[in-house]
Amino acid sequence: MARPILLAVDDDVSVLEAVVQDLRRQYGATYRIMRAASGQAALDTLAQVKTRQEPVALLVSDQRMPGMTGVEFLERAMAIYPEARRVLLTAYADTEVAIRAINTARIHYYLTKPWDPPEEKLYPVLGDLLEDWQAGYRPRFEGVRVIGHRWSLRDHRVRTFLSQNQVPYKWLDAVGNEESLKLLTDAGLDPSHLPVVLFADGSALVDPEPEALAKRVGLRVQAAQEFYDMVVVGAGPAGLAAAVYGASEGLRTLVIEPQAPGGQAGSSSRIENYLGFPSGVTGAELGRRAHTQATRFGAEFVTQRATGLRIDGQYRFVQLADGREVSGHVVLLAPGVQYRKLGIPGADRLTGQGIYYGAALVEAVSCKGEDVFVVGGANSAGQAALHFAKFALKVTMLVRGDGLSATMSKYLIDEIERTSNVVVEPRTQVLEAMGEQRLEGLKLSGPQGEYQVPATSIFVFIGAAPGTGWLPPSILRDDKGFLLAGPDLSTDGKLPESWREEREPFLLESSVPGVFVAGDVRHGSVKRVASAVGEGSIAVQFVHQYLAGF
Repeated sequence: MARPILLAVDDDVSVLEAVVQDLRRQYGATYRIMRAASGQAALDTLAQVKTRQEPVALLVSDQRMPGMTGVEFLERAMAIYPEARRVLLTAYADTEVAIRAINTARIHYYLTKPWDPPEEKLYPVLGDLLEDWQAGYRPRFEGVRVIGHRWSLRDHRVRTFLSQNQVPYKWLDAVGNEESLKLLTDAGLDPSHLPVVLFADGSALVDPEPEALAKRVGLRVQAAQEFYDMVVVGAGPAGLAAAVYGASEGLRTLVIEPQAPGGQAGSSSRIENYLGFPSGVTGAELGRRAHTQATRFGAEFVTQRATGLRIDGQYRFVQLADGREVSGHVVLLAPGVQYRKLGIPGADRLTGQGIYYGAALVEAVSCKGEDVFVVGGANSAGQAALHFAKFALKVTMLVRGDGLSATMSKYLIDEIERTSNVVVEPRTQVLEAMGEQRLEGLKLSGPQGEYQVPATSIFVFIGAAPGTGWLPPSILRDDKGFLLAGPDLSTDGKLPESWREEREPFLLESSVPGVFVAGDVRHGSVKRVASAVGEGSIAVQFVHQYLAGF
């Protein structure tokens, strides 16, 4: 396979040479460095390498070029290599142009000339961009194959697990697909027992549970130690932040997560209002970056489901789905929340067979040319609608309220209004899901009364429910199951009888000393990625204070 290409574009020969030399010095061993002296020449080059199916990882273009500006070139190049990272070189006076280009040409970064020394001003930026590109780059498929039915809940769960953990795989529909039937026959497997996960070495798993699949694809499923300073339950933004700060400050940190780093935020197709990412960031990318960062500091991750918590003196034991336990001085509960289910006829039967909760990004390509429905009016629903609009013929947002302004950020509302194939239906509810083997239609109630529409896919974002039933009664929660912590534990100025410490609970401490709470699962939390990250990092400071009391 050819090495991925880095293409530098500038009409100034001396500047172009400087860019090429800096790129070659740092990346020449891994990437092929190419150059072009104009925007049109660069487009011609891209067209040529496209015909040879060569990968392009990065485009670095000067803004001020005769005939075609850098922004114009990057915008046109996006149609040829949409996944390539785009960087604009600007003079200080062109900063406003560069910022506008984040929206028009979807540039990933702009650099102000000069960028000396490159070790400080160039390589850190390009290194991050290339790492992101590599994370999504699939040079040649030689890995996992999943054979199943599109309208199967089990198949959907397997594909979602692999996608969230960024395991490359190829999905084959078992219906009318000769390749899938041949693979099953060659492996001696029964085509009626699906989904099947086939591996490059010829082995297979039939309808695997997450833990078994995790172990087979190389994820850690058992803790390396029996005791840790801090055990974090959940690898959403709050748990990941706690892992980064805890491990970086010397705490032996274990993170327990049944699915993949990123939590519910990890399924967001694009988060555009998170600080420091002006062109937006996918939830999966944010989770991957945080996981890498925490691991680099020494945090340990296991793919397991927490099933219980018990307290024994100063030790806290987390029970796992495989029957094992891990213990620590401190437990941080950050399991996040799950989307509430549709309480309508047909919803349970058709879950995973046309009804999906959350973004379900693995289904996006399958929705090409179809009509898609999104239920909900918050940011997560808006992000999903815009993502599905890239594939679907039409996306209809079903919103219970009068509109989006009360529940959605303005930048998303503006983008939805600019997207021609997204339609918002206010004051509309789903009454029934219809279909036997898969979703075939919906019964809706709107301003015009009750009516039916054909439907094959509906994605639901109707509020959050905490999955805290596995915790003991000593961990107090509100009437909806959200965990109480800090000042919220007091009733009329009195702490619960179970609190036997002389001190008052720390800000994010639960009703059990040494058990902390962070993120969406906490009562009264702000359901935003930034606030969850803040709580996860702040919780570590209270962990230190708690440990100092030993």
